Amino acid sequence: MAKKAELSEVKRVQKSVEKLRAEIGKVIVGQDEVVEQLLIAIFSRGHCIIEGVPGLAKTLLIRTLADCLRLDFNRIQFTPDLMPTDITGTEVIHESAGGTKREFRFLKGPIFANVILADEINRTPPKTQAALLESMQEGQVTVGGKRNPLPDPFFVLATQNPIEQEGTYPLPEAQQDRFLFKIYIKYPTRDEEYDIIRQTTEEDTASVRAVFSKKAIIDVQEIVRRVPIADPVVNYAMNLVRKTRIDGAPDEDVPKFVKEYVAWGAGPRACQCLVTAGKAKALLAGRFHVAVEDIDAVAHPVLRHRILTNFHAEARGYTVDKIIDELIETTPAEDSEALGDGEVRKVLRS
Repeated sequence: MAKKAELSEVKRVQKSVEKLRAEIGKVIVGQDEVVEQLLIAIFSRGHCIIEGVPGLAKTLLIRTLADCLRLDFNRIQFTPDLMPTDITGTEVIHESAGGTKREFRFLKGPIFANVILADEINRTPPKTQAALLESMQEGQVTVGGKRNPLPDPFFVLATQNPIEQEGTYPLPEAQQDRFLFKIYIKYPTRDEEYDIIRQTTEEDTASVRAVFSKKAIIDVQEIVRRVPIADPVVNYAMNLVRKTRIDGAPDEDVPKFVKEYVAWGAGPRACQCLVTAGKAKALLAGRFHVAVEDIDAVAHPVLRHRILTNFHAEARGYTVDKIIDELIETTPAEDSEALGDGEVRKVLRS
């Protein structure tokens, strides 16, 4: 009886995710891959960099996602004059009603929400960027020696504009590594753009209803961690990452195109992100074990901001995504059998 209850619980989660996609689809036209990657990131406890030209509904997408998940949402517009305390908060002097007592009180900044849209994060100086990234890493803000924990769950979705780069402060590679995914938002297709125009220029506007609660999100995050992954799949994820390192161990089989076009490869955190995101991908796809296809599906958003190309790649138009494509094509996967259903239930129950 216990096994059936556990399995039915996971099935309910999958049905809820399907409803979530349907609710988001009421407002957001197309962008199915982007929505999928955002859901994987949220259920993997990860943060995202979202890159796209203006007018592609990045803010609307994130706000809609927060509404569907019943999460508190704050948007922070990053500007060159934004200070760290403008996002984390500051201490102010509070005076009692009679004026007999004064004390410092912490006034929370906009970062104290479940979903933070850090709009144009590359527009603000490194000092302010560092304050945001420290809060992401530590899950807290320390002011006046006092620890102020951030709400749980907590996600930062930082947008970058690929054009108008004059006067910006690009995130260093070491800082980008703190983000689980880097997601590209592309232009809509002709049919999608037609639907967008029709939907947004009429009197009636679509509304969404909440599908998840905060507790339900945390429960799914815990289930993701318990999804089993076989050793051959772990080794496949490791091989993808290790092949990006031109200065790896002598016995590593580093492809020629990597040696020619890559200046710096991905670190161990990339392996962790591939496995965790692969687990979430498998669960959203209705499977209770991770397959090589799940690793391939998340390889681009996980690796594209962790591989640094050199001058030769830029001169020849050899993009990071093309390097990842060739890594997937040239990395063999070991034969492995899917875990049996009984073993899966045992893992999920533990």
